[in-house]
Amino acid sequence: MALRNAVMAALLEGEASGYDLAKGFEASVANFWMATPQQLYRELERMAGEGLVSARVVQQERRPNKRLFSLTEAGREVLRAYVSEGPAKPLAIRDELMVKVQCVDIGDMDGIEAVRAAVAERVERATAKLARYQRMRERMLAGRTEDEYLATAERVGPYLTLQGGMALERANLQWGETVLKRLEQRAATLGGPAAHAHD
Repeated sequence: MALRNAVMAALLEGEASGYDLAKGFEASVANFWMATPQQLYRELERMAGEGLVSARVVQQERRPNKRLFSLTEAGREVLRAYVSEGPAKPLAIRDELMVKVQCVDIGDMDGIEAVRAAVAERVERATAKLARYQRMRERMLAGRTEDEYLATAERVGPYLTLQGGMALERANLQWGETVLKRLEQRAATLGGPAAHAHD
């Protein structure tokens, strides 16, 4: 999937500056698409050149002027065509941590401890992301039940992708906690420091 499709999906929420989009990616779109601010700015320039987005300059006092981007009708057409395309490519996972876990047995106790620390960090990140996504979900629902929200919301896509992001982080959390437990058991049989990691 091209970054531009994710950018156009984010612009469905309304006009935004490059900075707003970068923050928006971090806060919401990050549950299914990652991009650096530099990548976003470059893509916005290309898209503006192709007529997929339009930009207007907003004068600001005591601050640099900012450009606000919005989807053009041509951009909406490209997005409609993209949504109507055949099946999406299957998810391709390239996860360096999984490679390290796969190799953990060839290492010594230091290797096991390093992998354990990396998995613990992933668990911590997944916990923080899940909490952030839960706050976003509560803001979206605004006191309504999920069924009420889905029956009345103007757009349900952002909520459904948020659910996908939450499911992924729950899976990360469950997997990570299982790996930590098994590595500690493994270290205990070898008598290494990871056995006492949570003491």
